[in-house]
Amino acid sequence: MPGIARLLPALERSLGQRLLAGGLLCLALVAGGARADLWAFVDARGVTHFAAEQLDDRYALFFRGSSFDSQRDASTPAQGGGAALAARARVQSYFDILPAYKSVRPHLRRAAERSGVDYALLKAVIATESGFDAHAVSPKGALGLMQLMPATAERFGVAAAGSRTLVQQLHDPAVNVRAGARYLRHLLDLFDGRLDLALAAYNAGEGAVRRAGQKIPPFKETQNYVKTVLALYRQLQPLAPVAAAWMAGAEKAPGAGTPAAGMPATGAPAAGSSRIRMTLPAGSARESIDEKREQ
Repeated sequence: MPGIARLLPALERSLGQRLLAGGLLCLALVAGGARADLWAFVDARGVTHFAAEQLDDRYALFFRGSSFDSQRDASTPAQGGGAALAARARVQSYFDILPAYKSVRPHLRRAAERSGVDYALLKAVIATESGFDAHAVSPKGALGLMQLMPATAERFGVAAAGSRTLVQQLHDPAVNVRAGARYLRHLLDLFDGRLDLALAAYNAGEGAVRRAGQKIPPFKETQNYVKTVLALYRQLQPLAPVAAAWMAGAEKAPGAGTPAAGMPATGAPAAGSSRIRMTLPAGSARESIDEKREQ
């Protein structure tokens, strides 16, 4: 696969990133369901940046997709045989031992149960939005795990409490994820369950989707965002019980767990390392998305 060889040295910088390499290579091999190119690089802080195009020379090609149909790709469940199941299991295993994810997992569970938003979808959105960094702040002022604008957070029940300001509240994972899940639920209902449009609105704003004729707006940032979240979401959906049982048996088979040729050995990531976050094109439509999550 072109580009993988150039990416692996960067992914080998730490024990945690070696595990990330295995998980992301699996994502590269089975992300065909998203039918879109995925590029990535790991920066010096251990943050993995995804993009739907090669933004600069640091990016290596993970997957060469065919035509991307957001509505089809948002609604088609992840499938596959043994290799695809093994790949999905390794991607999910990476998240399961990521310290930043483990620390907020209970908040995701509660928010998913209360809002009715799929747990795996919340997980994919947070991975793309903040890389599970509860203190993340965007250039436009979006805050926390789900990168909420303060005005949007207020719409969905967040307010200053006691000695804590609104900003401090949004850096609290419990508060941020609950409000973000409620907002995403609102968008899913608003766009009649169209996940692609709900994600586009989460990134660009509800009004931008309407003005685009109930389609994904023609902004590179938003198109990249939708593709990235959908690709991750497909790989993070739970394995069916039968598939999980098959995987348990496969792991006991001779040779199971042996890294593929050219792949580094895997291990647990160091605390706070190997975060995942989407990278946006410089000079993209961010400047034109004035109403981002503020309707």
